[in-house]
Amino acid sequence: MKYIVAIVQPARLEAVKQALSKVEVFRLTVGDVQGLGRQKGHTEVYRGHEYHVNLVRKVKLEIAVNDEFVDATVDAIIQAGRTGEEGKIGDGKIFILPLEEAVRIRTGERGGDAI
Repeated sequence: MKYIVAIVQPARLEAVKQALSKVEVFRLTVGDVQGLGRQKGHTEVYRGHEYHVNLVRKVKLEIAVNDEFVDATVDAIIQAGRTGEEGKIGDGKIFILPLEEAVRIRTGERGGDAI
């Protein structure tokens, strides 16, 4: 089992969800996050005053999958999360972590059956 954490552009969320659905990955957790990376933030104007915002809004996806779904899940996120043909700085990152155990609270199922 693996735990996949993906950080993507908010505008790409629906495309990523559709791509995951096509590879039969339906269970995920989504959260709004802010981060600082290569984009280095941006400048905004509010009530006539210019200020620098160094934290950029992103969406964090957390997905637990069985080993046979890892490659399909990662490929779906890459294809749907990429901006344009070759992508751009700020498109996001994917982290793949080992998942030691999973337990479904309702039934007590463990391991891959719980996912």
